[in-house]
Amino acid sequence: MTKPEVIVYSSTGCPYCEKVKGFLKEHNIEFEERNASLHKEYFDELKARKIFGTPATLINGKLVLGFQEKKLKKLLDLSNTETISTVSETKPENADSIFQPVTDQIFAEVYDFVSIGGGPAGASAAVYAARDKLKTLVIDKAPKAGTLALTHKISNYPGVREELTGLELLTRMQAQAKDFGAEFVRATVLSVDFTDEVKKIEIAEGTVKAKSVFIAVGAKAPSNKIKGEEEFTGRGVSYCSTCDAAFYQDQVVAVVGDNEEAVHEAETLAKFCKTVKLLIPVEKLKGDVDLSSLESNPKVEIYRRHRVREIVGTDSVEKIVILNDQKEEQVWEVDGVFLYLGGLKPGTDFLKDAVERDEDGYVIVDDHLRTSAEGVFAGGDARRTPIKQTVISAADGAIAALGAEQHVNKRTKMLPQYN
Repeated sequence: MTKPEVIVYSSTGCPYCEKVKGFLKEHNIEFEERNASLHKEYFDELKARKIFGTPATLINGKLVLGFQEKKLKKLLDLSNTETISTVSETKPENADSIFQPVTDQIFAEVYDFVSIGGGPAGASAAVYAARDKLKTLVIDKAPKAGTLALTHKISNYPGVREELTGLELLTRMQAQAKDFGAEFVRATVLSVDFTDEVKKIEIAEGTVKAKSVFIAVGAKAPSNKIKGEEEFTGRGVSYCSTCDAAFYQDQVVAVVGDNEEAVHEAETLAKFCKTVKLLIPVEKLKGDVDLSSLESNPKVEIYRRHRVREIVGTDSVEKIVILNDQKEEQVWEVDGVFLYLGGLKPGTDFLKDAVERDEDGYVIVDDHLRTSAEGVFAGGDARRTPIKQTVISAADGAIAALGAEQHVNKRTKMLPQYN
């Protein structure tokens, strides 16, 4: 059998890249690794192929995106070998020493501060809380699945001059908090009870008790997916212009949405793209939204009562099938699709009536990020912010932690941290 030519495009801190490499090593398959985080030429090669995520594995020229064990085995003619999913699944977790399994000791404690969510808001809060000598716990059901963790490249985080992946930046924050004494566990929060001075957080394994709580859960796109949306997420389908606009320099993109967020994102994309096609599924946008700046922008085309029925492509997005305002089906060629149908929704359903939330599920807070429940704070994507950025979520975490310290120690005012 001829030895296959295998090239793995990876990025630093990418768990699925480790799965792919672990799979290949287990089967003694030689491969060339091209780290797109460390070498710009590899990043440019991915972009030229319209691939906007890693791992991307080429086997004799055929592309496999993500970790798809069945497809890898088929292309490598390993269909008769035994599955090694146990090795590939556990290897990245062994390398991650931050999040630990839930133990009985956790239920015996009354924590000073618990963050529900370990993203940039939760991790930043844990840094400040633990440094303030609060006994701190961070609970996250999927630490590597949040918006920041899945971001391919970060180059604008203050103080971090080098480019790095979102997962790298997030892991640095979490590790810093752990150095100060914060604990991290992987668990799903089922419900909460904030009625007493000691708050109760129910997870599948038992009840976590805390004097103060920070709601730092992320947000997600609506579940009613467009045909092809899930298949091409990261390969032409995006939900954040700030994260991905640079990939579409001088290209044609469609922005689909019916709200202020869609208009704002279209404005941002117009700074990079050759053409931005704004598709508004309805006649009138939700809320009081001013379209005048877009209407006067020669790079923006606005289409009312146009809906996307399908996203089409091979290795990446190439076309969209739309239903126009005359109910006629058309096919448009585009390089990317940015979706803001209803905007991102915060994952706050588990809170029920424990704190006040708005009609979209965002937790209502004051200027100090205090919720309607005493000793409970909320920030990051759990609250409604003017724009979603990692640095804003991190700042929320700092404010919440300092407020929690004030609450726990019954101080009359919030104290800043100085060395």
